[in-house]
Amino acid sequence: MRGGLAGLLIASACCIAHAQAPFPNRPIRLIVTSPAGGANDILNRTLAAKLSESIGQPLLIDNRPGASGFVAAEMVAKSSADGYTLLGATEATLVANPLFFRKVPYDTQRDFSPVTMTVEVNYVLLVHPSVAASSVPELIALARSKPGALNYASSGNGSAFHLGMEMFKRMAGVDIVHVPFKGSALSVNAMLAGEVQIMLNGTPTGMPLARSGKLRALAVAGAKRSALAPELPTIAESGLPGFEMSGWFGTVAPAGTPASVIAKLNDEYLRALHSPEVRERLESFGFEVVGNTPEEFASRMRSESQRLARVIRESGANPE
Repeated sequence: MRGGLAGLLIASACCIAHAQAPFPNRPIRLIVTSPAGGANDILNRTLAAKLSESIGQPLLIDNRPGASGFVAAEMVAKSSADGYTLLGATEATLVANPLFFRKVPYDTQRDFSPVTMTVEVNYVLLVHPSVAASSVPELIALARSKPGALNYASSGNGSAFHLGMEMFKRMAGVDIVHVPFKGSALSVNAMLAGEVQIMLNGTPTGMPLARSGKLRALAVAGAKRSALAPELPTIAESGLPGFEMSGWFGTVAPAGTPASVIAKLNDEYLRALHSPEVRERLESFGFEVVGNTPEEFASRMRSESQRLARVIRESGANPE
């Protein structure tokens, strides 16, 4: 009897010790909405390398592209709320999708706990070298002369690249056909192969391709010029005043994740983001490091939801 009681006490003590083990005590899985090679993948692999060092546990990247981020987001929304499964998401996943699609398998406010917005990024308007346009006015003139003859790639329906190009079409008064792909990397490959002629993409991916001569950069889509390509005008400067489209990336955990775990993750993310080597590497890709509090991230998502709702309404973009 005594032996049995002692065994129970030892087992209970072990369970308590295990339950109270400091977070994290095993690998963390970071599910990313894009295929390997996309801007979101590059960002999160850079952060994962630094975070793995600081937290003493592997941070494993799990690429789950497809369905405009639905696949990855739904997986995380349904995961255990213990901090060991995270989502590396875009503004499309967390903000645009719930506005754009009628059936979304998650609710951003209900199903996720914000950790931090990691970076912001400008977008660049790119054309294939075969396109006879070296500026935005020339592209608009070409598209007007050939309605429906040109097409543009996006990383999926409802993505910022899709919505941005639909806004471009409306403001420029042109007819360009949308060709969606399952992720940024696949759309870039199609551009390089000449299967599509035009696209918006993040400067981290787009500018190296433009500088290599594989694609041609015409302008950036944000409110201001990019530090990565200060010679490029904005689309607004190039004949479409008021045009603005840029993006951000962030990390969220399943709703209900303990506040202490969110605080720990936020602290580690901010430390990694602001470390000199990580900041320098991210800025070399054209990312603008943010790193904010969970509360600030939640507030930004709310305001971004209002802005994108207006963009969707004005662009006339619809799910396809």
